Amino acid sequence: MVASSFLRKCLTTLAGLLLLSFGSLAASQIEDQTEQFFRSGHTNNWAVLVCTSRFWFNYRHVANTLSVYRSVKRLGIPDSHIVLMLADDMACNPRNPKPATVFSHKNMELNVYGDDVEVDYRSYEVTVENFLRVLTGRIPPSTPRSKRLLSDDRSNILIYMTGHGGNGFLKFQDSEEITNIELADAFEQMWQKRRYNELLFIIDTCQGASMYERFYSPNIMALASSQVGEDSLSHQPDPAIGVHLMDRYTFYVLEFLEEINPASQTNMNDLFQVCPKSLCVSTPGHRTDLFQRDPKNVLITDFFGSVRKVEITTETIRLQPDLGNMESRYKKEWMDEELMEPLKYAEQLPVAQIIHQKPKLKDWHPPGGFILGLWALIIMVFFKTYGIKHMKFIF
Repeated sequence: MVASSFLRKCLTTLAGLLLLSFGSLAASQIEDQTEQFFRSGHTNNWAVLVCTSRFWFNYRHVANTLSVYRSVKRLGIPDSHIVLMLADDMACNPRNPKPATVFSHKNMELNVYGDDVEVDYRSYEVTVENFLRVLTGRIPPSTPRSKRLLSDDRSNILIYMTGHGGNGFLKFQDSEEITNIELADAFEQMWQKRRYNELLFIIDTCQGASMYERFYSPNIMALASSQVGEDSLSHQPDPAIGVHLMDRYTFYVLEFLEEINPASQTNMNDLFQVCPKSLCVSTPGHRTDLFQRDPKNVLITDFFGSVRKVEITTETIRLQPDLGNMESRYKKEWMDEELMEPLKYAEQLPVAQIIHQKPKLKDWHPPGGFILGLWALIIMVFFKTYGIKHMKFIF
């Protein structure tokens, strides 16, 4: 009896020690995961995606931007944290053989325009001034939230730009330009105003590397599709619509991003290698001297993905709802609904029938002045036929 009791106590003690060891191991794993989660120092992600070109022959620039937009949304950045600027609406262009669509591949299977695209700045709203105001936060108080970059010092920001450019400038709608100096100064204002933690700048344009030469603010990593003196070439020609569907550099970047998932451990060094000169024809470039971290320790999802805000608290939070309070609240709401008058809706046809129904025939009424003109015509015919001498027989 004593031996069995002693054995039971030993087993209980051993089980307790095992539980403690497993608990400490789990706690250490959680700490490691937490450290991994916050190692980039950011708590939220933003994206500013800009297409600066108009006109049908620049179809590829719109497709570039919408494809990046699709990728960052797939990896977790919500529309509320994306500022999308499109200088032209190719989906509604009269030359588009498939209205309300924009395709980025010649198989015409993936419509990057889709049903859930939220364009924040469109057409003539895409200007150098508006772009710089978005970055620096110098916008009118009446500007809606969807047109604001509401970032802070814990934000990682992706800025993607595509269009036509040259040595030290990028054209906006063939009417104005932004220079590399203006862009560098805007990033410095963002840093001084604590509007970003880390910033990734990607540009797909001719002589794109010239746009990041003047950067001087910390924590900026930059990528370009071509070096100074080189053109950035197009890709995926489509004879059916008569234009190219994408640019080479963005095409291979997006092909790389399709293999990325929110839990991916792929780093920025892998992104640097996605489009060698043999594929891009131009020579892609990158700049990392202003960036504090080693690119091999920077995950792709640090910029193309998203993190959720986490608040650590020591207080106990009651997750089980109070059924009594909920029942009384629902009962009160039900009584309020009973007291309200029922809503009356006009009887309407389904949308499909409204679109295809024939217009109703309107009652015909003579246009203004018709009767007066008719009488004038009768009098003219009478005078031409009988002359003034017969007027005495009438009056």
